[in-house]
Amino acid sequence: MTSTLFDLAIQYQLDERGVATITLNRPDIHNAFDDTVIAALTNAFTHAANDPAVRVVVLAANGKSFCAGGDLNWMRRMAGYNYDENLQDSNALADMLRTLNFLPKPTIARVQGAAYGGGVGLVACCDIAVASSNSAFCLSEVKVGLIPATISPYVVQAIGQRAARRYFTTAELISANTAHVLGLVSELVEPKELEAHVANIVTNLLRNGPNAIAEAKRLVLDIAGREIDAAMIADTSERIAQTRGSDEGREGLSAFLEKRKPNWIQ
Repeated sequence: MTSTLFDLAIQYQLDERGVATITLNRPDIHNAFDDTVIAALTNAFTHAANDPAVRVVVLAANGKSFCAGGDLNWMRRMAGYNYDENLQDSNALADMLRTLNFLPKPTIARVQGAAYGGGVGLVACCDIAVASSNSAFCLSEVKVGLIPATISPYVVQAIGQRAARRYFTTAELISANTAHVLGLVSELVEPKELEAHVANIVTNLLRNGPNAIAEAKRLVLDIAGREIDAAMIADTSERIAQTRGSDEGREGLSAFLEKRKPNWIQ
């Protein structure tokens, strides 16, 4: 599948295994995004979510940076917007992040360089983030009198309130190692190992039931932060009963007992 379905700034590739790689492709400006790129990303994420052939999504970038956040020309235009125009613009960004965060397929951010502002939001919205040891992160919005509002729900979930209160206000550079300690980055590897490490995670994901993965991801999103009460316990019992009785659940258990590969493994 070619990137022309979305925008030249976004490359979309789907391989025979069902791995969709969505690549930011503006390396000359450090993959900064504007309203056009945000719309293209939203379309790409929506397409991957709705395509039954897609089993895993990898979010990557070309060039030395992952994503520098907002494009300077876009920011110049925003400076002249009125409130309603700014609200429409920010709603589009919020919708793109929401689409990525709740995408019903496992998502992996492959971070090879700097991620600033909204780029940190993209990383935080992915289920897994693998970064090279020379990557760096920065929540830089306050430097220009703004706040990291639309990305905040996902970044705070990733790094916690205490760290967010620091880095939202200081706009200091976050090293790859610190990002790993904070939980923004799942795994940290040497640059030459990044591609192979992501490929290994993809291989592990492809061994698992596609519907089970989607339901497991939804389970985490639904119960996170909730009180463990009778309603939650009943809900989780209903979910496992439903998956046990599903076609995929029956196939998986039968394959395990019969010591064979389930039908979703090629």
